[in-house]
Amino acid sequence: MIQIKPASCCLLSLALLNPNALAQDGYDALWSRATLYEDPDNKVVQRFALSGRAQAEWVYYDADQGDYDDSLWRRFRFGFKADVAGNWTAHLEGDFDLNKSIDDSYQRLTDAYIAWSPGNNWKIKGLKHSAGFTLDGYTSSRKLLTPERNNLSNNLWYTDEYFTGLSAAGECRENLHCSLGVYSTEDSDEISQLEAGFFTLLSMGHDFGPALGQDKLMLRGFHVYNNQDGNAATPAYRHIASLISEWESGDWGLWADISAGWGYDGQSNVTGIVAMPFYYMTPRQQAVFRFTWIHSDDDNGIRVGRYENEIISGRGDEYREWFAGFNWFFYGHKLKWQNGLQYTEMDDNDGGDGEYQGWGFASVVRIYWD
Repeated sequence: MIQIKPASCCLLSLALLNPNALAQDGYDALWSRATLYEDPDNKVVQRFALSGRAQAEWVYYDADQGDYDDSLWRRFRFGFKADVAGNWTAHLEGDFDLNKSIDDSYQRLTDAYIAWSPGNNWKIKGLKHSAGFTLDGYTSSRKLLTPERNNLSNNLWYTDEYFTGLSAAGECRENLHCSLGVYSTEDSDEISQLEAGFFTLLSMGHDFGPALGQDKLMLRGFHVYNNQDGNAATPAYRHIASLISEWESGDWGLWADISAGWGYDGQSNVTGIVAMPFYYMTPRQQAVFRFTWIHSDDDNGIRVGRYENEIISGRGDEYREWFAGFNWFFYGHKLKWQNGLQYTEMDDNDGGDGEYQGWGFASVVRIYWD
């Protein structure tokens, strides 16, 4: 079993403090230390700041097929972000595994891009950056409402997340957000080429909330075309379509996802839905529920989640998950403690080793800066 390092224990202790122990101004002052330089009037460098995130967690899964128990550093990323020349941004960030020795801790580059903001809320990014689609794939790990991404996203979305490419995002028209990107599918820890193929990602979203008297009612659609070959980090779906909604009104919210992938090269077509209602009991305390259903047209088209995969290695045909969780926001999403209990079933109709039925629990502390 991997044990949490002493620094992780300090992180957990910080999260369990009385939330009123540090006032908002205190959090602001502490987090502002990540900004090493800031001068909007400087024509060369307007801002230089450290960026990164950390996640420590304990998980326990008990299934008919076995069990799994571990505590670990789930994520640690560190880098910098610089705003230069008025409308340019450079961001470089690495992924490190703190469960390993210092010499072996570096894993890959995540963000390694240059961005240009020409105006009118548009931003153009080049080189390595996130390619997000589906509900939890589009949501940064910094702002997830659950300890782990839902399994529909885990099956259809590209879990490597960061790909070398060129993208543009902004408002096509008032309150209509559009984005288009072309990315390499190559499985590379640093900057990739197009040798393994490419994929395109198109999305459009509109917030109907203001017109309907709601805080938010965002509908967003995605389409992915995947043309991979060889050393690819993308699953074998030629097309992926996803429609997500985010409704929020007062203390209540409901996020949902309906997505489908059209497989090739032995991968079955897969469809699924996710419904995730949540409620703020206080401004800092939130209850979250989630239901996930995934169906594969052919046998063995679905894989289980990250930790269930430590118990079984096979794939199944139909997946169902019920989840209940509790979040405690100490400093919004920048410092939060998340807990979740889930019950998962997966059928394997051909009698293979993809059958699964069991419970899982996770307790997670997330922190990010900049």
